[in-house]
Amino acid sequence: MSDTVIEARGLDLVFPTADTPVHALKDVDLTVRQGEFVSFIGPSGCGKTTLLRVIADLEQPTGGTILVNGMTPDAARRARAYGYVFQAAALYPWRTIEKNVALPLEIMGFDKAERRRRVEAGLELVGLAGFGRKFPWQLSGGMQQRASIARALAFDPQLLLMDEPFGALDEIVRDRLNEELLRLWAKTRKTVIFVTHSIPEAVFLSTRIVVMSPRPGRIHEIIDCDLGAERPLEIRETPRFLEIAHRVREGLRLGHGYD
Repeated sequence: MSDTVIEARGLDLVFPTADTPVHALKDVDLTVRQGEFVSFIGPSGCGKTTLLRVIADLEQPTGGTILVNGMTPDAARRARAYGYVFQAAALYPWRTIEKNVALPLEIMGFDKAERRRRVEAGLELVGLAGFGRKFPWQLSGGMQQRASIARALAFDPQLLLMDEPFGALDEIVRDRLNEELLRLWAKTRKTVIFVTHSIPEAVFLSTRIVVMSPRPGRIHEIIDCDLGAERPLEIRETPRFLEIAHRVREGLRLGHGYD
């Protein structure tokens, strides 16, 4: 069985507009293997989120091919192949945290006992045990995002798509959630695709970093991030971390001149 989770070849996406069409993605080639943590980084408008949305079947490409778990994105979506974490937690304010986490399980028809088991396990996994009966407004922004991660993992997808989930949080909370996300990834061995604007975040989390150029969004460079499995926050001060961060920064700078 192939360990390829995502396979994109010559991917293009053009948005029609009233005047000039917007070329969002151009000639994107990308392979992601099972268990990788791959970050997309680039300037605003470079197509990072658009590429994530193509993988999730929320946008349809106008050229090239893409497979998710060997299927079209549409088939992968119908097969519940991935969980999606948005920039905002997107929790329903009238539902408790446990009922928010249980929502996809209700939609999929899991029985009540199995929903309860999965919700309890999910809240434990993200450090929210004991908060299930709280409402979103009673939790901090970081706790709300952890609840949204638990919801995305509730039905046990092998692929987790994350669209800049910590971008609106302060640096201290963001650092803590970065650590917790690495712990969660190590425990579950999910394949993670992560969109970010932060170079330190991309280097700290990733096994590979996809550096994208400005519109039309193209992959300028893919950088291996060989920092090992154990990554305390202090690793950000090591020579190897700084070397990789410098390479990403240079890639972003050169990508602006990509022609």
